[in-house]
Amino acid sequence: MSRNPSRYRDTGIEGEWQPGSQKRVLRNLKGIRLKTEMDRLEVDALLVAEERYFEIITDETGFTAELICQMHQDWLGKIYGWAGRYRTVEMQKGTFRWPPAFRVPQNMAGLEDEFFRKLTPCLPAPLDVVAEKVASVHAEFLLVHPFREGNGRLARWLADLMFLQAGYPMPLYNFAGKGSVRRKKSYLDAVITGYTQDYAPLTGFFCGCIEARLLELEE
Repeated sequence: MSRNPSRYRDTGIEGEWQPGSQKRVLRNLKGIRLKTEMDRLEVDALLVAEERYFEIITDETGFTAELICQMHQDWLGKIYGWAGRYRTVEMQKGTFRWPPAFRVPQNMAGLEDEFFRKLTPCLPAPLDVVAEKVASVHAEFLLVHPFREGNGRLARWLADLMFLQAGYPMPLYNFAGKGSVRRKKSYLDAVITGYTQDYAPLTGFFCGCIEARLLELEE
């Protein structure tokens, strides 16, 4: 989803806005100026990429920084010229500032060594065990914030794939409709807590999402 300019501070080529978009849409390869049109395009492109990766990712796939970049490229490569490449802009939301851009390659290498290699492929285990693995990868990835756009959706895509590897269905986030505001806040609060390496709230959130999906499948 294209970002409101008040939410992030950024400089450099990735911070450029599409001319005529009133600073609501990032400069893109399609020349799109309307936020609603860009939102739809990004969603549609993600659905196509997700379908492809259901075939690519197996129970034996270990995730790597390179694979994450390829996923980002395959999702947004036809929309943004910088897709699949680490951000070169500084990003801030409110008073929170993500680690500087120059540290992203090093931080992604650390994420690969300490989390991807140890926790993926995500093996079958009790739900709370799997959810904790997913939560730790999720929080640490979002703390790195490696890309200019799409970090949250890519993190949830990765979570989906990890749960599938472990034999569970994809989480039911319910980020739209009744109660969605409360669920989004619960999720974001859990992510922020996860930045301190306290993964318990995010683990509980993911457990709830899987349980909701299992109930849905039983109906």
